[in-house]
Formats: sequence, structure tokens, C-alpha cells
Amino acid sequence: MAFNKINAELLAAITNIVGEDAILSTPAAIADYSHDETEDLVYYPEVVAKPKDTAEVAALMRFCNQNLIPVTPRGAGTGLAGGALAIHGGLMISMERFNQILEIDELNLQATVEPGVITEIFMNAVAEKGLLYPVDPASKGSCFIGGNVANCSGGPRVVKYGTIREYVLNMEVVLPTGEVIWTGANTLKYASGYNLTQLLIGSEGTLGIVTKIVTKLIPKPTLDALMLASFNSNEDACAAVSAIFRAGVVPSALEFMERKGIEWVIEHDGLAFDLQDGAEAFLLIEADGTNQDVIFADCEKINEVLEAHNCRDVLFADTSAQKEEIWRIRRTMAVSVKSNSIYKEEDTVVPRAALPKLINGIKEIGSRYGFASVCYGHCGDGNLHVNIIKAGMSDEDWNNKLKDGITEIFELTVSLGGTISGEHGIGVVQKEFMPLKYTPVHFAIWKGIKAVFDPNGILNPGKIF
Repeated sequence: MAFNKINAELLAAITNIVGEDAILSTPAAIADYSHDETEDLVYYPEVVAKPKDTAEVAALMRFCNQNLIPVTPRGAGTGLAGGALAIHGGLMISMERFNQILEIDELNLQATVEPGVITEIFMNAVAEKGLLYPVDPASKGSCFIGGNVANCSGGPRVVKYGTIREYVLNMEVVLPTGEVIWTGANTLKYASGYNLTQLLIGSEGTLGIVTKIVTKLIPKPTLDALMLASFNSNEDACAAVSAIFRAGVVPSALEFMERKGIEWVIEHDGLAFDLQDGAEAFLLIEADGTNQDVIFADCEKINEVLEAHNCRDVLFADTSAQKEEIWRIRRTMAVSVKSNSIYKEEDTVVPRAALPKLINGIKEIGSRYGFASVCYGHCGDGNLHVNIIKAGMSDEDWNNKLKDGITEIFELTVSLGGTISGEHGIGVVQKEFMPLKYTPVHFAIWKGIKAVFDPNGILNPGKIF
């Protein structure tokens, strides 16, 4: 598809839709919209528009569809796969003005929220009413809930409470042709035709632009306990993960961290945290609920499993400050690694019991290619974030051979029953690896769906496939 550039006439028409104060068109003004958190990729849109309501989004989409202008939807720009990058230029539609929590329905345990609301602000608003929205990515303090929906984002508490797919009931969506639809119903059951809500979740802004989201809420647990377990090896820590569930316990969070990652957090943030000599891997384990006796019983079972898997030591956080410090280590690990070295981040996911083989294989591949890695992630879901560190690799090998090593990591992941991404999405950076997992039949189905929603291919082109 050949797209049109935005000339003065087209820009005037776009400006007429949203108003001059909602348009950015100079390189300096749009610089912040040319990148997200994906490594060092930079793509400038030609124009950024900031609509204020659904009618304006619909008008923009109708106009761009008629004039074959590519459109890139944009949330907070915290993505890690390049899904919100304007790789074909064109118009970027920023959803930052869609920042209202429209309703918290305490009777039905639901909320209606606009996509530009920061996830943590939404979580705190429902928590004030004794409710829980448990989808909390590491970037919850800055990411938008609309971006979470687009990327099917997760977070630590997915392990107990489920993914974002289980908390989105219905959405208002503007289609690429400008029509506005609701994808489903505000009900807990849905058996009325194809489930468009689930189809749109994780579609990375390629099928429509979400303008309202109806979420399910649950009662907020009132108590929790936090443990930090240390191990001599990555394999011992990862082997303990599946065993915890086999013992009949479902933690509210179960996170894996390598020693090097914690060292870099300490260095980056200046934390006064005592790392034991010889401890190479750590599990952060949280149990929550409303009955202290039940939580303690779960912790005792977990401790027995840890001891059986060569755990060195278990720290029980006994104050709120200590809990916050331990969680801070995990939540700031990504930015600490990023600030320390040239790196690339991959997002692997396998069945839980395969984690020891996955991490062992990642280290072996790195050894052969000459790169280091720092791994951490939501091990309770089998989701491991692999931060590949340049270390001693030459520039030539980093630029020319690293891709082969990453390919081997994904081949290993797929061979273990896993897939290419657990929560970061495919976007630009992962799409070349999709054929390692998916067949031409998959691609034909996806492209057919895309053509139905977006016949001119204008919405977020060049992403996923």
C-alpha cells in the first residue's frame, strides 16, 4: 500500500478536526513522540494529533482512511517492542487527553475508564473503595491502561489473579474506517458471536483505537506476606517455581531475579541492601488474602518447598518499609539494567516446569556467542525477561551475529513449549521471529482479520507481521 504524505492542505483539514492547540508538527515538538522505551529506535511521525473525545478520533480515522494516511496510535510511550513507533511517518494519534476514570460501579464490581489513565492512578482509585484491579506492570506509575490492553500487558500478580484478558469486559473502539463500535457487553458471561473484545486485546493498535474500557474489579485483599529466597544457582531457583504450585499454593506474586540484576539496582539507586556472598539467584514470593492464618500456612508450605530445592536463606519482610524496598528492587530492575550497559531485551515465556532448561540454555547460548545476560521476570507465569548485555562482544559481532544468538534463544523457547512474547508484544522488533512459532496458515488468518478491520491498511502498519 502506497501511503500519502501530509501536505499543507491535509494538515489544515486535520487541524480543523481537533483544533490548532491539539496539533504538533515541528521536529522539536514531536521529538518525544518519535521513540518509546524500545532500545534506541527512532521514527518521527509527520504530525501528532491529540484528540479529546471519541468523535474526534472517529473523524481523524475517516479522514486518514479516505486519504491513505498511515496512523499510529500512541499511549504513554512505555512499550518495549516498538508498537507505538510511526515507522511509516504519517499521523500519530496520542491518547493522552483521554485521562478520565468515568465510573467505578461498586454494586457490579466494574469500572469504566478512558485509555489515557495511568494504570497506578486507576489501581489507587479503586483501592480507595476496597477493590482491586490486579494488572500492574512494572511501569504502572507511567503506562496507560489503554497501552496495557493493546499489548496484553501483565505484571507480577497475573500469577494468581489472571491476565488483563480476564479483566476487560467491553470496549468502545474506533475502527480504521471511522465507525465506532462496542466490542461486547458489560457482563461476566459472553456467548453471543465472535468475541471481539478478546480479539482487540493484544492487537497492538492494528485493528482499532480503544476509547473506553469497561473493567472487572475484585475485592481487595487486606493482608499479605513477602518472602525473598536466595539460591546458589539459577536452576535451583527456577526448579522451585513449579514445585510451589504442585504443593498446592498459588502465590499472589512469584518473581525471579539474578544476582547481577540486583547488584545493578543497588548501584543505580544507591540502596543499602545486603547481598549474601554466593547467592546467585532470588525468588520474590508474595502471598495475600484476608485470613492471616491461611497466609502463614501457605508461607510454611512454600518454605518447605524452598528448603527441598537447596534454598540458602529466606528473608521474611516484617515491615511495610522492608516490603517496599524488596518490591522496589524488582520494579526498578529494567531501568537499572538499561542504564548500565548497551543491551537488548527479549520477552520469553514457557511452561513453568521448563524454566530451568530455558535459563540454562540462555546462558549456554550467550557463552557461545560472547554476550552476557541478566534475567528476571514473572517466573510464576513462566515469563522470563532476557536482557542481553554487550559485555565483551565486538561491535561487529553485536551488529551482525547477535541476531543469530537471539534466534537460538527463541528456538529454544519454542522447543520447550513456549512462545515469542509473554507480555511485551511483537511490534517492530519481534516480528521477524514470528515464523519460528507460527505457520503460513496463522499469518493468512491474521492478515485476513486485518483486512476486514482495516481494508486500506492504514492503522499502525508494519507491526506484528
